[in-house]
Amino acid sequence: MSADELIIAHTNEAEYRSFISNKKNEALHSRIIVMPVPYNLSYSEEERIYEKMINESEMAHVHIAPHTLKVAAMFTILTRLKDSKKTGVDLVKKMRLYDGEILEGFNDVDVEEMRREHIDEGMKGIDPRYVINRISSAIIRKETPSINALDVLRSLKDGLDQHASISNEDRERFMNFISVARREYDEIAKKEVQKAFVYSYEESAKTLMDNYLDNVEAFCNKNKLRDPLTGEEMNPDEKLMRSIEEQIGISENAKKAFREEILIRISAYARKGKRFDYNSHERLREAIQKKLFADLKDIVKITTSSKTPDEQQLKKINEVVATLIDEYGYSSISANELLRYVGSLLNR
Repeated sequence: MSADELIIAHTNEAEYRSFISNKKNEALHSRIIVMPVPYNLSYSEEERIYEKMINESEMAHVHIAPHTLKVAAMFTILTRLKDSKKTGVDLVKKMRLYDGEILEGFNDVDVEEMRREHIDEGMKGIDPRYVINRISSAIIRKETPSINALDVLRSLKDGLDQHASISNEDRERFMNFISVARREYDEIAKKEVQKAFVYSYEESAKTLMDNYLDNVEAFCNKNKLRDPLTGEEMNPDEKLMRSIEEQIGISENAKKAFREEILIRISAYARKGKRFDYNSHERLREAIQKKLFADLKDIVKITTSSKTPDEQQLKKINEVVATLIDEYGYSSISANELLRYVGSLLNR
């Protein structure tokens, strides 16, 4: 009796190459159908993989500070990407675009073109098991049941020397990606603390943006604004508009074009029945964030870096720690670690 059978198996590329090169296995070569399965290339999806693996492990009881797994995933994805030939696209931008982020000057067509540039993209790089093992090492090394992004990045870096399958050339590249991920975390950490210092951050950002848009609309249409309290007509607030635009390097000569671009974007959203909000224009969102944070920077710097905070500073620190715990998911340990780290960053 004859029977048609199909055996499904999986392995990594190095082991497959070793199997193929063995002369004793030649009889099986023509009977094998190879299906290359690349690693995941989205850091958000990679983060979900880590969450699942941790929740099913003995590490589930450990507090992992917000953004820790995200930063680890960013490092991992960078090791799997290949350089694009597209102008103005570095690996960090490519990583963000692959994750579905909207970046000024790029669209879905650009992303598809990048995906077609390298058919073997994702076939090499750091695998999730390595990351989970290094997270486990970070937990064992630290005495408290709480780890943050710096703990994990440090552990990832230390483990590269022990990774037998990484060449010296790749090890050097990966060390550079650790530095890139660290810079990404630095920006995340500063924004996190600054947001915690701003009471009702999202509402403040929306109010500032609405005020800016009212003035931009009046400026472009050559209209006046009406003071909500006195009813008096007044010119658009040039000082306010410039204070926001300068945060992202909009020059005096370029301000009119930028403001007109904003109005065009608002009209495009309206035609599609969509509402233009805080996240609808990347550069405007960045400008609003930087404006809010610029106004707070000195307060944050003084409060977070003071070795002997006075009563008022101590009260503010406690309020910020409470906000980080209640609203952002930090523990008492990780919130205080974050404040100390941001304080050191702002003092550099």
